[in-house]
Amino acid sequence: MISTRNFKLIFSIIFCPLFLFAQQGKIEAIVIDEETNDPIIGASASLLQQSNQSYIQGAQSDVQGKLVFSDVDFGTYTIRISYVGKENVLIENVRVASPKPVQLAQVFMMDDGTLIEEVVVEGRVPEMRLGIDKKVFDVSQSLISVGGSASELLENVPTLDVDADGNVSLRGSSSVKILIDGRESAMAGSDINALLQSLPANSIDKVELITNPSAKYDAEGQSGIINIILKKNVRTGLNGSVTASGGSYDNYNAGIDLNYRDRKFNFFGGYNYAHRNRPGDGFNDNTELIDGVIQENSARTISTSKNNRKGKNHTFRFGTDWYAASKTTFSLGANVSVRDNDRRSDIDYRYFNVPDLGESAFRVSQQYEEDLGVDITFDFKQELKREGEEITANITYGNDTEDGTNDFYQTYANGRAPFERQNVTSEAGKNWNFQLDYVLPFAEDHKFEAGYRTIVRNSEDSQWSEVLDTLTNQFMPDYSVSNNFDLTNSVHALYANYQRKLTEKLGVQVGVRGEQTYLKSTYHNLDPDLPEDRRTDDGRQNFFRLYPSAFLSYEVGNSGDKVQLSYTRRVQRPGGWQVNPFINVNDEINYRQGNPNLLPEDIHSFELSFAKFYDKWNFISSAYYRRSSDMMSPFLRDPEEIADIVGDRSNVTYSRWENVSKQDAMGLELISKVNFLRWWDATANVNLFYDKTMPYAEFNTGDVENFSWNGNINTNVKFTKSTTLQARGFYRAPRKWVQGRMKSMAGLDVAVRQDVLAGKGSLMFNVRDVFNTRRFRMENNLPTQFIQMENRWMRRMFSLSFTYRFGIQDLTKKREDRGAGDNGMDEGMQGGF
Repeated sequence: MISTRNFKLIFSIIFCPLFLFAQQGKIEAIVIDEETNDPIIGASASLLQQSNQSYIQGAQSDVQGKLVFSDVDFGTYTIRISYVGKENVLIENVRVASPKPVQLAQVFMMDDGTLIEEVVVEGRVPEMRLGIDKKVFDVSQSLISVGGSASELLENVPTLDVDADGNVSLRGSSSVKILIDGRESAMAGSDINALLQSLPANSIDKVELITNPSAKYDAEGQSGIINIILKKNVRTGLNGSVTASGGSYDNYNAGIDLNYRDRKFNFFGGYNYAHRNRPGDGFNDNTELIDGVIQENSARTISTSKNNRKGKNHTFRFGTDWYAASKTTFSLGANVSVRDNDRRSDIDYRYFNVPDLGESAFRVSQQYEEDLGVDITFDFKQELKREGEEITANITYGNDTEDGTNDFYQTYANGRAPFERQNVTSEAGKNWNFQLDYVLPFAEDHKFEAGYRTIVRNSEDSQWSEVLDTLTNQFMPDYSVSNNFDLTNSVHALYANYQRKLTEKLGVQVGVRGEQTYLKSTYHNLDPDLPEDRRTDDGRQNFFRLYPSAFLSYEVGNSGDKVQLSYTRRVQRPGGWQVNPFINVNDEINYRQGNPNLLPEDIHSFELSFAKFYDKWNFISSAYYRRSSDMMSPFLRDPEEIADIVGDRSNVTYSRWENVSKQDAMGLELISKVNFLRWWDATANVNLFYDKTMPYAEFNTGDVENFSWNGNINTNVKFTKSTTLQARGFYRAPRKWVQGRMKSMAGLDVAVRQDVLAGKGSLMFNVRDVFNTRRFRMENNLPTQFIQMENRWMRRMFSLSFTYRFGIQDLTKKREDRGAGDNGMDEGMQGGF
């Protein structure tokens, strides 16, 4: 067995010390019943700013009466503790000035001497916690997302955008790393967007945005990391909730969450069923340019489509925590996703100056998929002798399989023989994650942390395609789009962070992360007529990079306000369908292809942030700059390159992923939460950004300068103690890109909630896209084509949901604002019991 001393020695040899600043600490206390001298289980506590009594975070005492406030920024605080039948306890001037936990004396609670009837009122936590390096959004209170998917929920998170294909963008960049509970999810397979569109919104507890992560985090993600945290109760005893919803277009959702905890074990689990139908539509107008302009004899194809994306999703979550000793915890958990997808597109084509195709055609595209995804995770935590010193470890295994068919049938009005294609597809992926982290505080003003991580991803994709021979009425293999593709990608990383507080207000943190990346791909052509040496094509990438990070922080005043300047180097690696060379033939006028030779993007990111907290409102502002090289993007190419598939056609589009350009991007982001009145609050954000994209010479296109912005506002109005309205509006301004521009988009969602059954139940009615305006529109200007596109993922939707909660909840008893202060939130909103 490795001793603590030897463990420290190994890490000291591997990692060279750096200088550091401890930005956050911890507060701990034990709550005791003064009369019985027993620990109080389920006491609720609120951490408040000392200067203005504004809410920071809440906590609840465990089976040993222990209260813990984690990730507390340096500053001075007030702690309010409450429990049914006990007098509130107020502890003021609690100073957090180092990463070493602040140990409060035992807190004794006295009977309040008054016999009152217990009134059950559902607790409500703040929707937003602002920090310099991380923003945490509590989405469990998002009424407008009830009954929807994770993708629809992310649309309601400030600074995030979700386009018509489900791609998530942060600060205008879709190159963002998305994690589930802090890790990559194998359930997603090669397409995280598909998982987000099937994951129920009501299974998500919080969303964390880390825009400039330190060396401790994975270096991947151009604009940062989005961490989706799934719900996991830790309340004592048996607790749970049941939810059911129904909506227009035959959308249904039902689920149950259960949790049981005693002194040694915590068991949790949940199941959710979703029957989804997402009707949408699209439009594409593709016109040939002759000598750079549209002429009378220009070939033109106009297509309109009606799309139905149906699916049946079963999601299971279960696990246990074992508190083996006071400082030793083991956890085992699993997530299982069973998805059955049925997607259909009906496309009408109208042709102009395309004699071979006549005047019109009609195409039916039908796709069936059966997916099974499993994530199994094991966690270990060992607190060591020194206060704050600990070792944590994780092993995660994931497996995802997807089998399906993709068939097309097209008829022509001019009597041309119909075209029919049948595709059989298969995907299989496995992920392994091994992680070890160590934290060593040297003293109150500095600490050292280091770790190791390995991620190994393996995927095998295959597609077999057959085309109907109209002469023999037999299906014949089409080897031009039939193939197998194997991909192995592994990343091995070591990191070290060293932090030190230089003065009472000034601190610095520096770190470095080294990552060795291997990528191996093999493309198998299934054409038996090809020579053996031409049937496979191997791709290899092998490189090592260092990713440094540095943070300089200054505390302004004594109220927790702070300014921070940071720098990180980051990477965006290609993966999934970006490197898969299969040609997508869903639409006869739009062909898409991956590129196994894509290089990773290299990003240098700078950020200057300032956070300010007032009595009724707070805000955080961030100015940022990114320099990116080898930017990856789909690039429209000459269709002649795939003439063996599309034939002699001048009015089709063919795009392939390429390392197109380098880019300078800068912007200003503002987020604010305002409590106008005790019953009315609003959260708003706006992101203004400028970028200059400089394509490489081989792509023969000019530089593109772009200024754009987006913003949204979310407001809550509490008409009565049991009736709440929530509304969310957003706007995304037009934006240019290398080969065209994206048009503006806006939308509004509204929801109403009525609490019933003495607060244990809730009825919710919501309307998504009230004015039916959420459409993705863009134009492409090419040397030989002008293309206009429009796509709508989902039409306006109505839904009605019911939730029932049982067991011990985060509840508050009715009091006359005793000690609550006037901070815009009632006692229940502060997390009181």
